[in-house]
Amino acid sequence: MSTPEHTDARPALSDREETILQMVVQNFVSTAGPVGSRTLAKEHEQEIGLSAASIRNTMSDLEDMGYLDQPHTSAGRVPTGMGYRTFVDELMSVPSLSPDERHMLHLKIREIVGDLRELMSESSRLLGRLSSLLGVALSPRLSTGTLDRLEVVPLTGGRVMFVLSIEGGLAKTIVLELEASDMQRRDIDRITRLLNERLAGLTLREIRDTHVERVRDLQDETGIVRLVVERSDSLFSEPAAGRLRFGPAQHIMAQPEFQETGDLRAFMELMEDEDFVVHLLEDQAAETEHAASPQDQVNVRIGSENSDEKAQEYSIVTAPYALGKTSGTVGVIGPTRMEYGHVVALVQSTASMLSSASSSDDATA
Repeated sequence: MSTPEHTDARPALSDREETILQMVVQNFVSTAGPVGSRTLAKEHEQEIGLSAASIRNTMSDLEDMGYLDQPHTSAGRVPTGMGYRTFVDELMSVPSLSPDERHMLHLKIREIVGDLRELMSESSRLLGRLSSLLGVALSPRLSTGTLDRLEVVPLTGGRVMFVLSIEGGLAKTIVLELEASDMQRRDIDRITRLLNERLAGLTLREIRDTHVERVRDLQDETGIVRLVVERSDSLFSEPAAGRLRFGPAQHIMAQPEFQETGDLRAFMELMEDEDFVVHLLEDQAAETEHAASPQDQVNVRIGSENSDEKAQEYSIVTAPYALGKTSGTVGVIGPTRMEYGHVVALVQSTASMLSSASSSDDATA
């Protein structure tokens, strides 16, 4: 599992301190309320054999070291960001998904593997439903994809439709106006074939940067080459929007952290800023780009570890999935109090299934 590089060195913990920290985190995640020493002594008497006073002293030490916080003088403790980070890195076990969860993910993903938009929507819905948080899915950047073939389809009124097929099953279509209106199909086919000879096998970013040199010598009476040169920014650019999919908000609305209308509104307004969320997810994905194993590709950002201050009240768990030579991201966003082990298992399994399904079928963007 990937850990943010900027994570500060943490004070070393004894076995007892690790045990108490683990129990505090698990209890707080379960109840959403401060955890007291008496509660731990009663619920884990046989496991740890410590008195409430001994547990209280250990919790006080953990608070002094920055792992726990005490909201009120008479209240129990809650984990801090550092407490959650230590739990995720050192104390957490990642459970296997239940047979029902695995079956649901596999069945739904396999049903709609041919439709990328629906695949992203369904993945985010499933992640939200199974985690009770907000599921998110981000399709790959087209500009990083390799052009497999270009098609030019004449339409009425002097318009033509360009269809860019990207390796891995992605596609982009755009309709442009063409001045010439007496194009012959054979001429269109000839110039399309020549364009494919010059451009296929390159990424869209490479085409956008070098297309003039590659096509300038083509003899063309249709006006298509001129259109490719003049409208390259539109043809080979990243779509302005539409890469991001969210699951329904109803699941996360049930979390205690969002019972206050103002807190929920602030969260939803933040999620409505597509550019902001895409930046968060891509920034997180960059940290796992060269991960050696699927487990290392799961990235957990907790609270203040998020790159933007506006997101520092939340945790984000993501993993990349492969689509040809490009990659997208799936994940879950929620409060810092979440079942990290279960969420990591869900995100990792979903990303793995998306990669496997996409490798055996094409998806249309």
